[in-house]
Amino acid sequence: MNSSTPIHSTRDDKGNLASGTWKDALAAVDAALKGADPARMVEGHLKLSGDIMMAGNVRYNLGRYGRVFVIGGGKASGRMAMSVEGVLGKRIDGGLVIVPHYQKGLVETDRIEIAYGSHPVPDEAGLKGVMRIFEVIGAPRQDDLVICLISGGGSSLLSLPAEGIGLDDVRRVTKVMLDSGADIYELNIVRKHLSGIHGGRLAERLYPATILSLIVSDVVGNDLGTISSGPTFPDSSTYSEAVSVLKKRGAWESCPSRVRRLLEHGISGSVKETPKPDSEIFQRVQNLLIGDNFDACAGAQRELTQRGYRALILTTEIEGEARTFGTFLSSLARGVSGGRSSLHRPSALIFGGETTVKVTGRGKGGRNQEVALSASAGISSLPEVVVCSFGTDGVDGVTDAAGAIVDGSIYETSRSLGLDIDEYLQNNDSYTLLKATKSLLTTGPTGTNVGDVMMVVAGRV
Repeated sequence: MNSSTPIHSTRDDKGNLASGTWKDALAAVDAALKGADPARMVEGHLKLSGDIMMAGNVRYNLGRYGRVFVIGGGKASGRMAMSVEGVLGKRIDGGLVIVPHYQKGLVETDRIEIAYGSHPVPDEAGLKGVMRIFEVIGAPRQDDLVICLISGGGSSLLSLPAEGIGLDDVRRVTKVMLDSGADIYELNIVRKHLSGIHGGRLAERLYPATILSLIVSDVVGNDLGTISSGPTFPDSSTYSEAVSVLKKRGAWESCPSRVRRLLEHGISGSVKETPKPDSEIFQRVQNLLIGDNFDACAGAQRELTQRGYRALILTTEIEGEARTFGTFLSSLARGVSGGRSSLHRPSALIFGGETTVKVTGRGKGGRNQEVALSASAGISSLPEVVVCSFGTDGVDGVTDAAGAIVDGSIYETSRSLGLDIDEYLQNNDSYTLLKATKSLLTTGPTGTNVGDVMMVVAGRV
């Protein structure tokens, strides 16, 4: 995380009065991002003593390897690379990680190249980065150790279309799937079968090298095959499932003919499936989860507890539609404030996970902004109650905001400006209304990605 980046809301930017509860919530956002710092995660799981490197409980004698490479991709891979360099130093023979374009200048490394790509829709720069990775490694050898740094965003940043299709085909399918409201599991089943690197195919390409993958999860449930579409993890999904997902989401007919042909050939067996759990290649692979959404939620909990709140992490497995969850948060806030809850003020309820938005309007926004805006009407009469929802990567939708923070004043402020909350939600235009009411939450690029954090913070009255 770029600790020099201020975390603020536009209310504070404009010099308007922010309540103590509001400021406590912002402090919790800062603490959540520090808890999710991937550099700290690496330091906690990768240790070096002489020639012996410990990764979790697995011991590597670096003296037995002829070459050590560090490669990878994802929103956290830059901070991870910096930390791995700090541990291994000159023992690294080379490498490259791919991060989003907007993270330029966020990290500096000496022995590991930093390349840039696009997210959530892949671009040519990401493809060039992948090709450069294979140039750096050359022909994999049995005495190679390849440390792969994998985190959310790698499905797009590590882009290598399968033989027979092009990058434009992958981009088109990705966009259709995102607009359909597909969840990350559905999206990645399709991605794996359109890729030459995901669904275990990176491990297949690197065989017979030894692979250590350090993984930061942005996925509810921490399924290692879903995080970054599992480039070094065996894939249990099939071409048939990929087609079923596309048809379920009404996206099959919108797919380019070359994509439909590839998937049909996969079903018939004329195109090779992704490597499965019984493949010998995975005998030389260690996949180590080093951090997830709980780390962020725990950071927020610690901060709010220190500030005198009874802070509870209720779950880190939130999924479903953003507006529905926002309405649920407002009902929880009313329960805490109405005196019939087992909680007493000051209290905070913390959630982690990732909601989805089915885009039907033409506005600008993101899932976290929709969560917060959906909650705003329900807390309009509650004093010193704040609802906050943000993406730990610092990006919510195609906007410059990480999410939003709202309190009981936003409903009346919107009315005074002639803005109808329901109308803006229907048009998926949460950003415009939240900006007008000074409720956007901005962190800047954080260099991490462990999903979203959502909070109800009820201060003293």
